[in-house]
Amino acid sequence: MSLKPGGPGVAPPEVFVHPALFYHGDEEYLAGTVPFVRAGLDAGEPVAVAVPGDRLALLRGALGAAAGEVAWLDMSEAGRNPGRIIPGVLREFADRHTGGRVRIIGEPVWPGRSAAEYPACAQHEALINLAFEGREVTILCPYDLAGLDPFVIADARVTHPVVIDRHGAHPSADYAPHSVMHAYNRPLPEPAEPVTMTFELGDLPLVREFACRWAARFGLGGDAVGDLELAVNELAANSCLHGGGAGTVRLWPEDGHVACEVRDAGTITDPLAGRRPADMSPYGGRGILMVNHLADLVRVHTGPGGTVIRVYMRT
Repeated sequence: MSLKPGGPGVAPPEVFVHPALFYHGDEEYLAGTVPFVRAGLDAGEPVAVAVPGDRLALLRGALGAAAGEVAWLDMSEAGRNPGRIIPGVLREFADRHTGGRVRIIGEPVWPGRSAAEYPACAQHEALINLAFEGREVTILCPYDLAGLDPFVIADARVTHPVVIDRHGAHPSADYAPHSVMHAYNRPLPEPAEPVTMTFELGDLPLVREFACRWAARFGLGGDAVGDLELAVNELAANSCLHGGGAGTVRLWPEDGHVACEVRDAGTITDPLAGRRPADMSPYGGRGILMVNHLADLVRVHTGPGGTVIRVYMRT
């Protein structure tokens, strides 16, 4: 397996390149990733690798001394919330290296991702194409054919313009990333017994107290309570300012997490809302971006009928 920007079926190197690497087992994984990294290093390109921990160790070991020239991130931590990957992993690295092409391996979907996480992963892969359009960046996304469900591989063909498999690189006939963005912008599953509070702008202190009190009762502790307080305050304030002046907050326990949901009458029209790097000062400009950095998972459903943003914090 090899990736040669500018070769058959691959976009020329002056534009964004976003292939999916389909692999079976460690041998094919290394055959598709090691030459990709070495080619970047040989060309003087900054290279980052953001993959789950077991793959991180495998690839690092295979690169030997060259591993010291690569930026390494454990995607299971840095990208546990898929909404954080574009601003906090990919753009964070690419924006520090703007003098030429940047090369990244990013593996946001791996066996063990939950059913709640996967729709956000698929949307993330679709949005990469919009976030890096026209930029000199190559992002290679490995997909484990043996460990992932067939519908995940089918989605990868839709979100990546190029597919690399044991036969080489070729254009994806199914490429249509906007269809995945829309397909997973669906109503979120209804919780069993949430606690609920409605609010207006003057109620923000009560919203924070309500969220923290119930989150603690549902098992959230330590710094996570403070993170949830910041997240729910930001979302509720956005509802009051941009979502019709009021909203509803709900909390409940779910699969080892506390889920906190804010809904209002507004509609998010920017598909990259919360995924563009911005000033993270406490004086504004944070919005959903701040929430993405704080939470373990963020799910969004938006449309003419309003917006629901659901935040998950591990207990």
